[in-house]
Amino acid sequence: MDYKDAGVDILAGRSFVQRISQGVQSTYRPEVLGGLGGFGGCFEIPSGYKQPVLVSGTDGVGTKLKIAHTLNSHKTVGIDLVAMCVNDILTSGAEPLFFLDYLATGKLNEEQLTQVVEGIVEGCKLSNCALLGGETAEMPGFYQVGEYDLAGFSVGIVEKSQILDGSQINIGDQAIALNSSGVHSNGFSLVRKIIETNNLSWENCPTEFNGKSLGEVFLTPTKIYVKPVLNALKSGLKIKGMAHITGGGLPENLPRCLNQNQSVKIIPNSWEIPTVFQWLQEKGKVSKSAMFDTFNMGIGFVVIVSPENVDQTVNYFSDQDLTVNLIGEVINGNREVIF
Repeated sequence: MDYKDAGVDILAGRSFVQRISQGVQSTYRPEVLGGLGGFGGCFEIPSGYKQPVLVSGTDGVGTKLKIAHTLNSHKTVGIDLVAMCVNDILTSGAEPLFFLDYLATGKLNEEQLTQVVEGIVEGCKLSNCALLGGETAEMPGFYQVGEYDLAGFSVGIVEKSQILDGSQINIGDQAIALNSSGVHSNGFSLVRKIIETNNLSWENCPTEFNGKSLGEVFLTPTKIYVKPVLNALKSGLKIKGMAHITGGGLPENLPRCLNQNQSVKIIPNSWEIPTVFQWLQEKGKVSKSAMFDTFNMGIGFVVIVSPENVDQTVNYFSDQDLTVNLIGEVINGNREVIF
């Protein structure tokens, strides 16, 4: 017997690495040292920092992968994987430098996993970070054939004096929302339950979605906010805090960027809830509070600014093809979102 008899094809693994190498190298920044295939990726600290601080984040895609498996459509989940990590570290004011992925599967399907990596490459390009390395694990008997799992890890950098940690935020500051592209990568256990309970398939095309199938709607990748937000900071726009709206929605994520004894009072009806969330609420008979506790509800990212900088901020991000809304104000409180 050999390793292949046990379900692990070493030659297929080598072929897969060769196939993805060109795409991986297309993400390299000047600071990348060496090439693909070493035991570790090397990245030189960019010049110009007085007190550089590294900011790291890790995440996955969750059960959104089940939809990709069912529809055999795998590129968008790679974008999701990068987005979930780089958007997180962006909230500290950090520029993402590099990304690593971990991909585990029952049996290596080169065509399938190449699509996944192509999505990761695209996500890295959208956030200007290098795909520095990764691990592909073939684990027969642990995952079913045709299924895989994803995890990612990103590292960014920020000047110590410019870290956004809540201390810059004052009572009276304003919360400005940047639109999401849809459900992003959170709440999919509930999404799948709603689809199942209504005896729907991912190929169904409800009239609310203008000809798009449920699979197309729910595989829409997570929006990556890195370039517009970093460009805003570099242009001198005074952003005092940021929040990435992921699992737990606004109630759980927005308070994470605040100082102690602060809350955000939401302005009623200050943004339009996208159709996909209205559809989920109706089909699942989900309460309004449960919707806000589970989904982003159309808001993927929030920036906090002083009142005098609201107009400049709204105009700037509107010019970046983002839908922008003033949604709330920082008030005295216990790190809550008050609707």
